[in-house]
Amino acid sequence: MRTSPRLSWCQVAALLACLLFTGCLTVPETGRRQVMLISSSQEMQLGLTAFQQLKKDTPVSRDPALNAMVQRVGRRIAAVASLPGAQWEFVVFDSKEANAFCLPGGKVGIYTGILPITKDEAGMATVIGHEVAHAVARHGAERVSEGMLLQTGGGLLGVSLSNADPRTQVLVRAAYGIGAKVGRELPHSRGQESEADHIGLIYMARAGYDPEAAVGFWQRFSDYTRSQAGGGTPAFLRTHPLDTVRIQQIQQWMPEAKANYRPQ
Repeated sequence: MRTSPRLSWCQVAALLACLLFTGCLTVPETGRRQVMLISSSQEMQLGLTAFQQLKKDTPVSRDPALNAMVQRVGRRIAAVASLPGAQWEFVVFDSKEANAFCLPGGKVGIYTGILPITKDEAGMATVIGHEVAHAVARHGAERVSEGMLLQTGGGLLGVSLSNADPRTQVLVRAAYGIGAKVGRELPHSRGQESEADHIGLIYMARAGYDPEAAVGFWQRFSDYTRSQAGGGTPAFLRTHPLDTVRIQQIQQWMPEAKANYRPQ
């Protein structure tokens, strides 16, 4: 009877490294290298399918003035963004949630609950710029790719431990899961959010919106978060940076954004 081959930790690391460098791309504006294991066409199809379903399941706002403003801001931001083959769509959903999102391929959703925080077009440009930046940087596909790598790593780890004591296997696999979550997934998620803030700030400036408005938006968002009894989660367990950190970073990037500012 054949036994499963055992892999050393070095072999596991080498295999992961091979996977890691198989599909590396560069994020526009920031120049960060990223791992990409799915094609842009696959990513866009996933985004299109999910967005179509969301529009069926969630009420869409019929407010003509609001929709006109969101379309206007969205078009201006999209015009300065670089995403070949994007099918840009900006939809306002009736929801009390103070949030927005972007699905792969350029599908942006704005919840009406965020309007008291955006307040005006420049505030909306902050939000849409951030969401468009997620699409351009292909953050969704990068998260999927990272999940594939972590799953592969877990599988290789299982093979390397196949002949170990069962209790050791349980402990090591648990440690791997926690380490992957806290040591990689969550920090990477926070990094993507910061990157979207950075790129979005540049896009709103290029689209003719004063980037200083981003500071005001995040200050209002921070006030809103505190009013909702938020902020209790430790920073290292968050998917997003602390609001105070975001504001500090935006202020650091402001000279670059100002250099891209083209008032209209």
